[in-house]
Amino acid sequence: MARFKTGWMTGIAGALLLSACAEKDVILPGPREDLRADEITAAAPADVALSLPAQVANTEWAQAPGSPGFRTDHPALGTAPVRVWSANIGAGDTRRARITANPVVAGGRIFTLDSGAQVMAHGTDGSRLWATNLLPARESEGQATGGGIAYEGDRVYVSSGFGLMTALDAETGAIVWQQKLDSTGSGTPTVAGDLVYLVSGDDTAWGIEKDNGRIRWQLGGAPDVANVLGGAAPALTDQFVVFAFGAGDLQATFRQGGLRMWNATISGQRRFRASTKVTDITGDPMIVGDSIYVGTHSGRTVRLNAGNGDRIWTADEGAMGGVWVAGNSVFLVNDRNELVRLNAEDGALVWKKELPNFTRNRPKRQVEIFAHYGPVVAGGRVVVASNDGALRFFDPASGDLVYETEIPGGATTAPVVVNRTLYIVGTRGQLHAFR
Repeated sequence: MARFKTGWMTGIAGALLLSACAEKDVILPGPREDLRADEITAAAPADVALSLPAQVANTEWAQAPGSPGFRTDHPALGTAPVRVWSANIGAGDTRRARITANPVVAGGRIFTLDSGAQVMAHGTDGSRLWATNLLPARESEGQATGGGIAYEGDRVYVSSGFGLMTALDAETGAIVWQQKLDSTGSGTPTVAGDLVYLVSGDDTAWGIEKDNGRIRWQLGGAPDVANVLGGAAPALTDQFVVFAFGAGDLQATFRQGGLRMWNATISGQRRFRASTKVTDITGDPMIVGDSIYVGTHSGRTVRLNAGNGDRIWTADEGAMGGVWVAGNSVFLVNDRNELVRLNAEDGALVWKKELPNFTRNRPKRQVEIFAHYGPVVAGGRVVVASNDGALRFFDPASGDLVYETEIPGGATTAPVVVNRTLYIVGTRGQLHAFR
């Protein structure tokens, strides 16, 4: 009897449970709001007429374009350039090593740095002029990678991931001097006056005498381990040199003595994206007039007063590479793989266009994304090079894609434009020329 009662009670409990499960869920009244509403709700695009400076047939691209003295705002280029030659520069991209140095062009030569610390010079017809291997003794390729190049006064200044800053003779490739750094030298150098400026991998700013390689001064930045390979090049005003550090900090110092004048932190990040935990300033700060334009990996682009570091505006768009300011517009590739145009005056969004994103379309395999390099404004177009194998040209007024051509193997550097010719380095370790 007890057993019967137990079974009977169990049956009643089960029936009640099933009855409860069968009850309809109470649907709460009211509007539904997406948890990521801030990601999908945006202000209406600003209606800003495009104003670009006139095209200029520049004769060199000697250093990173963040400083006004090294930049042509709108280099001349044909509307539909095609590849005219390709030349090997050494080791290409691998799983352990990457090419991070944009080519520089000066004195009728194109200088490149491969993923294995080899510097090479080519003529404008693609002919090889010289090659110098900067791999230290008892080291091997793949143990370190990254670096940058600058040209000034018949010398080529090269930083490398092996922790060396090297000056080479631009005519022969002979080593003039080398300076050991306390960390990797994967950042891009800037050379002006009698100094070479650089940020090393441990977030230390260096002022190195360009004639002999002696250390003039050093300046520490806030350390940060979540950095992107290849540091931003310091940018120059008439008085200051502006350094970008991995923690999202900018510091302006006097160019000769390294005395710090101001510090600014680019704070804030895009929500619901793990990649925004990387706060690195991933592109060269660009100085235009009395303003600095710069973006971070974490989802912010800002305009600062170059004199004191005060913030003028903030846009909720991260910059995966450098920003490009031309006329009244700021162009960038954001942290969501979109090409973006902002109003330079107030940071308002004018338009944005999607670029190829995941390398695989199947949701469970959406792990790796395409890399896009640039943008550069040239020939009346916004130019973006991508490692999906395409060199794309967009209308700067509307953002519409107007022309596309192939990059064999895809791009691994931003494009540079000199004498109406566009140069770019591909993932296979080749220098390509388009005109």
